[in-house]
Amino acid sequence: MKTSVIDLGLQPSNLELTQALSAAFSQVDPTLVIINTTGSSGVNKKVELSTSAISKSAELSNAAVGAKLGDIWSLLLPTNHIAGLNVLARALKLGTEVVGVEARADFTAIVPTQLHRALTGDNQLLEHLQNCKVVLVGGAAVEGSLLEIARSKGITVFVTYGMTETSGGCVYNNAPLPGVLVELTGSGLIKIKGPILSSGYQDQEALWLESFSDGWFITSDLGEIRDGKIFIIGRTDDVIISGGENISLAAIDSTLAKDFPDVNFLATSIPDSEWGQKLCLLSDADIDHVKISNILQNKFGRAAVPKEFLVVNEIPLLGIGKPDRVKASLLIINAQR
Repeated sequence: MKTSVIDLGLQPSNLELTQALSAAFSQVDPTLVIINTTGSSGVNKKVELSTSAISKSAELSNAAVGAKLGDIWSLLLPTNHIAGLNVLARALKLGTEVVGVEARADFTAIVPTQLHRALTGDNQLLEHLQNCKVVLVGGAAVEGSLLEIARSKGITVFVTYGMTETSGGCVYNNAPLPGVLVELTGSGLIKIKGPILSSGYQDQEALWLESFSDGWFITSDLGEIRDGKIFIIGRTDDVIISGGENISLAAIDSTLAKDFPDVNFLATSIPDSEWGQKLCLLSDADIDHVKISNILQNKFGRAAVPKEFLVVNEIPLLGIGKPDRVKASLLIINAQR
């Protein structure tokens, strides 16, 4: 049996993606979708998702929000990410085409940064979200105050949790979707099982086996389960999600160390209502902020531009010599007071 491949790294158009997904959903032969994502080490991972997993995710999502045949999804996210691809898949299941922010839609999916902008001046986006029956918000932590404001303005928000390896959001408003199992490991890490899981990392079997055990995908997120609902405490690795984009703090440190060998850097983050997690940078010497921003943007993209800079006498370290990002975050917060 031949396996077809849809590689999002080749940047297919939305039309090409829709046609490929439509064909894959209706055929017996397996199709893999390859999606690039970044792990805690900064190493690029190519996540393999079967179209059957994406199809199941779309069906579960449509059912969770109450979508029916003929309902419309708007596409406000890039389709080289699982969140944008999922919108195309959900629309296919409803027999409709996606629309943009300028048109009315029944449902949409955004990241917290977009929600913040809608509530702080983007009137077109605000009206669009208000007209939707449900707005999925995921890709990063959402501050409670932001949710309260959104709901006070008539936006029905469903907060989602998931990652590329789980075909995107598989937990809605703290509750796993039907058929998705969520438990905790002995160390408190969230683990997920179900028909929406990835089949592996392309050409990185050893890396996949580190996170996959007995049918469960072990995340890097600490969580709590209360009354059958899952609550995210925080990440255990050095990857933050800012504006819906994964940013490896370790990769930022190592990149700047190469360009400025005489300066010590430490990337960290603090909670932020617009970005979810706001990227910040400590250094033990005063370096041109514009130059640093250009280097990081050219290598990692716009989301990797630090939003706060702080010069310190010494980079905070843990007793064993590892960077203390928690203390670094506190230094940033205290400097803002």
